[in-house]
Amino acid sequence: MTAENATPPQDPAAELRAAVRAVERGERSAADFFTRPAPPPRAAARRPAGEGAPPRLVSVPADVPALLAAGGAPESLAPRVVSALGEGAAEELRADPWRLLAVAGVRPEQADGFARALLGDDCAPDDERRTRALTVWLLERAALAGHTALEPAAIAKGLVGHAVPDPDAAVRDAIEAGAVLVLQHAVADRPAGGEEEAPVRVLLGLDRYALAEESLADGLARLGATFGSAPGGDADWAAAAGAAPSASAAELIRAAAGAALVVHTGGEAARAEPAALVAAARSLGLRAYAATHTEDGRRRLAAALPDGAAVTVTGLLTGAEGPERDAEGLLPVDLLAVLDAAQLGAEATAALVESLPDGARLVLSGDPLLLGAAGPGQVLTDVLGAGLCPHIASRTPDPGPVGELVSGIGVGELAQVAAPENEVVTVPVRDAGEAVHRTVQLVADSVPRAFGVPAEEVRVITPGHGGAAGTRALNAALKDRLNPGPGRFGGFDPGDRVAHSPAPGRTRLATVADADAEGLWLTDSDGRFRVAREAVADTVRHGWAITAHQAAGSRWPAAVVVLPGDAAPVIDRPWVYTAFSRGERHLSVVQGAGPALAQAVGERPGEPRTTRLRALLAEQAAASAPAD
Repeated sequence: MTAENATPPQDPAAELRAAVRAVERGERSAADFFTRPAPPPRAAARRPAGEGAPPRLVSVPADVPALLAAGGAPESLAPRVVSALGEGAAEELRADPWRLLAVAGVRPEQADGFARALLGDDCAPDDERRTRALTVWLLERAALAGHTALEPAAIAKGLVGHAVPDPDAAVRDAIEAGAVLVLQHAVADRPAGGEEEAPVRVLLGLDRYALAEESLADGLARLGATFGSAPGGDADWAAAAGAAPSASAAELIRAAAGAALVVHTGGEAARAEPAALVAAARSLGLRAYAATHTEDGRRRLAAALPDGAAVTVTGLLTGAEGPERDAEGLLPVDLLAVLDAAQLGAEATAALVESLPDGARLVLSGDPLLLGAAGPGQVLTDVLGAGLCPHIASRTPDPGPVGELVSGIGVGELAQVAAPENEVVTVPVRDAGEAVHRTVQLVADSVPRAFGVPAEEVRVITPGHGGAAGTRALNAALKDRLNPGPGRFGGFDPGDRVAHSPAPGRTRLATVADADAEGLWLTDSDGRFRVAREAVADTVRHGWAITAHQAAGSRWPAAVVVLPGDAAPVIDRPWVYTAFSRGERHLSVVQGAGPALAQAVGERPGEPRTTRLRALLAEQAAASAPAD
């Protein structure tokens, strides 16, 4: 072979860029260009409720702690390593030290240090094992921010931040190695006309989240395709709508009578409307239930429904609440109204829809202005955006000065509202120290004295756990004032208010009752429950002060929202809307953020999430549409 006709060496970076451009223009298929073998057919097995699963206790082989110590990692990490990698964790880590990044909480610099200790001079920043692990870690980190997939350029940018010399080549290698999936969807808003193929958007994702959104889209399509007659004829539904307590409730009942899937949106007061729907459906003989995001939401809803009709999503999926599943693993339900749907991620919603039988009605009800799910997906937003089902927007406003204030925030306005009985109070502070001091004063003295709300019914909400006025600092100060003690049970004393978070997106607020050799015993309105001793450090925090994500789905008679000066970069309109709407009767704002608060409301509507559900639903609709 001569030099003239020899094949020139390939530039992986240029090849990747050319591939993405070709796929985006519709010139080539992503599946055709990227030569990774197609994954095996995916089973349609029922997925367990991941959000409701307790931490798994594992048996740790002796070689795992020894290997971690040899790599300079703490031996206490061993249970999490075995939980993530299995009993062969030590062998897997010897072959690929960067697999340590698959363990929750491990950062890239820690995995790099572990790899250097084991590999010595063979450790390199462009090691394929490292770049593949980093690519997966970036997608998992993006999932914590709500994304189910990312564009290749976003991943390459993230790799640059971790000193990967050739990020484009690293992305291509991760694709060809099967570490990530290539996902493509037609661009919805393309110019009309022309004979060329429609351009597509290329995303990269992990199988877990791709499966969840695809399963969810398929499940929703199945409900629509199998929807038909059910108990309660047209006349009965019309009569039920005529007896509804409000015009919006009547509209929702009529919509649910004629559709398998309905979206319902509104604020806190609008929650009465899906409750009215479930009550009406039950009066017609349907097996109807309403599911909420939190225990507090379930308790508030239960007051308006027959016994057993109000459940939590987690309780329904795990079998702790609601009807027992049938022999096929399906829930015997004719109509399910899911409240707090804005807080539902893709995986939990997929599990829920997979559990519904053919012909069931599903109502997704929530407030799209609230903070979204504490995990990947934006189900309510995507289904609403797809425009493929009836949408009932409630016309029931939230009452009182707090409701008026929150309504303005929802449209980007932070206005002064009339509060003749001090329902809304702003407390200016100069620094974080003063913010903590005034917060303790409000909770322990001012709010109970002025409004007759006991301190235990006042919840403090702040942007994050760290910082001089984060949950840790506030909880330490509130414990010192409200329940001082030595913390003899792993930092906790009987009477401490705590937040138990057994899984991402799930928070159960409780009070410490006792402790023994088995663990920490907590109580809430549903009774006494135990947190295993091994899980306390990772799942239990003091809970006088919580974050807005933890507060979503719950309300209290009074809320104190703390905005220290360093809050400006992390708050936006959804955060303010969520935090300010948690108080039923009273809201105190400890305001140290200055003009940044108004800017967050007016100029920061929230970061968009990259997801695929809306595109999947659109593709299904296009495929099922009759040909011209």
